[in-house]
Amino acid sequence: MTYGAGDVEALSSMEQEPGESLKGPKPIVFKDSDFQSREGINSLEFGSNPSKEHKDNRFDDGGEKNHSYKETGQHDRGAVKRDKNSRIAQSRSVVDYKVKEMTDQLIRAKVYLSFAPPGSNSHLTKELRQRVKELEHAVEEVTKDSALTKSALQKTKNMESSLVKAGHAYPDCSAMSSKLRAMTDNAEEQVRMQKKQVTYLVNLAARTTPKGFHCLSMRLTSEYFALPPPSERQLLEQKKLLHDTKLYHYAVFSDNVLACAVVVNSTVSSAKEPERIVFHLVTNSLNLPAMSMWFSLNPMGRATVEVLSMAEFEWLSREYDLGWKVHNFSDPRFTSELNYLRFYLPNIFPSLDKVVVLDHDVVVQKDLSGLWHVDMKGKVNGAVETCQENEASFLRMDMFINFSDPLIADEFDSKACTWAFGMNVFDLRRWREENLTARYHEYLRLSNERPILKGGSLPLGWVTFYNQTTAVERRWHMLGLGHDSTLPPDDIEKAAVIHYNGAWKPWLDIGFGEYKGLWSKHMDFNNPYLQQCNIHG
Repeated sequence: MTYGAGDVEALSSMEQEPGESLKGPKPIVFKDSDFQSREGINSLEFGSNPSKEHKDNRFDDGGEKNHSYKETGQHDRGAVKRDKNSRIAQSRSVVDYKVKEMTDQLIRAKVYLSFAPPGSNSHLTKELRQRVKELEHAVEEVTKDSALTKSALQKTKNMESSLVKAGHAYPDCSAMSSKLRAMTDNAEEQVRMQKKQVTYLVNLAARTTPKGFHCLSMRLTSEYFALPPPSERQLLEQKKLLHDTKLYHYAVFSDNVLACAVVVNSTVSSAKEPERIVFHLVTNSLNLPAMSMWFSLNPMGRATVEVLSMAEFEWLSREYDLGWKVHNFSDPRFTSELNYLRFYLPNIFPSLDKVVVLDHDVVVQKDLSGLWHVDMKGKVNGAVETCQENEASFLRMDMFINFSDPLIADEFDSKACTWAFGMNVFDLRRWREENLTARYHEYLRLSNERPILKGGSLPLGWVTFYNQTTAVERRWHMLGLGHDSTLPPDDIEKAAVIHYNGAWKPWLDIGFGEYKGLWSKHMDFNNPYLQQCNIHG
């Protein structure tokens, strides 16, 4: 096989879930003075009315204040769920009244200070400033009443005395109410902007391949070209297994060597009959040497592993118009050809009747041989459903499909149950009978002509396999480990396949620490290649 300059592309970890192209948020620097009125008003001691609040226009740049799932993706949906769980936990715990009271006192004091004219040195103004400084120091990093000292409690009493004075000096409740409301709105705006920045930075980190992964690919590639070619006998023996329909065939489409290694290791180690397992790993020509070298150096016991390059699929460009290349996505995770190759399974495996497709960000915890005995009910695709509103994996058709388009509204039901990619059983015989690849290309063409779909390959899967998908038991596939840190441990333990869908991949520094061990235990970090490239668990 030859490699030309056209084959050289960025080594990026494929993302298997839908997403949006992201733009960096407009940076905003907030100052304490942003919370204070800049209009000259009389001293607190004279109780005069402040001028009307002027409108804060810093955010009037056309940005919407209400964010939907469509705008922020699974990250924000997971964050909302975590926030909800946090609030529930807090409501069940003992409220620390004193700490809350001290926080409220600080807010009230700062509101009264905002009514004072700039540079005011009246006695009450000086007293409030001193009380604020003392109380802030007393409650610094304190979250529980039990952690408060006697001195801090005394400062609370002193502050309350000063606030009573301020209340008599300035009794205008409506002005106080307006100021507190303005402060609340400003604080909420800051939180919203911070969440937007977090979303952007997390997704940026998810799109960045760790330096160690580049190192590993380069070292494996250089070693690969020094290997002698396999013997004819080896090739013939393997070829028989690759086309044996009595075996359990799994397919993974990926350019991530270590991710594939974990998928294969975890599947084989969990299998009751590993000798019946055949893995077909499909990658691009740039990563073929590294992927091949890794599995040559780390054989999977009695299981069979085949590494394929999509460059070998000459029929792909000859027979099909590869419309994914013109999709309007700036994120390479959603324009990668490897994401869309799953729609050509009957062509890639013409001799097979059934195949299980696994995403590269899954870990297999149980024997999967039972998937070959699932009643497909005459359908093509077997998958776990994602239409239960009380779960983190919940999705609706209209989140990624434009039902305002008459073509879509006439063909699909917006309330139809959705399902997940990541662990799918495909009946290739029924697929060929229904000619679903042609249907996929029709909707791919339409989505390039008019805005009917967004978010990568998932909505294309929903329309391609519409009325051709049967639900498998939820124990087979658990989603959310890449965007939700509050998943029940018991559910994770019981799942046959756990899926790190989302931005927090287990091989990234941003991955959730509580879930990383489930992935890293299937990787030998004493491997000399991993140590040389500073890759560790």
